[in-house]
Amino acid sequence: MVAPVILQSRDLLGSRQAIDIEHNGQRYRLQTTKAGKLILTK
Repeated sequence: MVAPVILQSRDLLGSRQAIDIEHNGQRYRLQTTKAGKLILTK
């Protein structure tokens, strides 16, 4: 088994609060909350 790649959320989000991610033709939104947590929604 190959070890998973670890990415920093700041590398994905940059200065944005949210980004959209497309996966298998579906669009998801990754966003940060005011409390500093991450939410992934479809």
